[in-house]
Amino acid sequence: MVDVSAKPATARRAVASALVRIGAEAYSQLERAALPKGDALATAKIAGIIAAKKTSELIPLCHGLLPEYVDVRFERRPPDSIRIVAEARVEGKTGVELEALTAASIAALTLYDMCKAVTKDIVIGPIQLEEKTGGKSDWRRTRTLPEQPRD
Repeated sequence: MVDVSAKPATARRAVASALVRIGAEAYSQLERAALPKGDALATAKIAGIIAAKKTSELIPLCHGLLPEYVDVRFERRPPDSIRIVAEARVEGKTGVELEALTAASIAALTLYDMCKAVTKDIVIGPIQLEEKTGGKSDWRRTRTLPEQPRD
């Protein structure tokens, strides 16, 4: 684990995203609140927030941060996809990128779980950091990774 004890605490923020292609039928059921397991987006939001708070338990050598703010939002992309955007903030000595990435990843896996009764043909990805602020430098993604898998 990296020693951050001498670093000053500063405001940190990170945003990550994940794309989940669930297929047209699962998307339709999600829109009509008709998925067999219930409200997929509410469940995925809560799962993502919980995951952000447990990041250091999941990722070896990750510093244990207590995020002061976590949000998980969903962008519907008809006819078959959901884009997840997770944001985490903390006043700390190290960045909060892994917390945002973990929130987006677990929210995506939760959507998979909520939709798998309808279809197994679900694709997750890309999962990516969109931006981070605080610490030594700020960073923002300047190019978008492809959303559709290449054949």
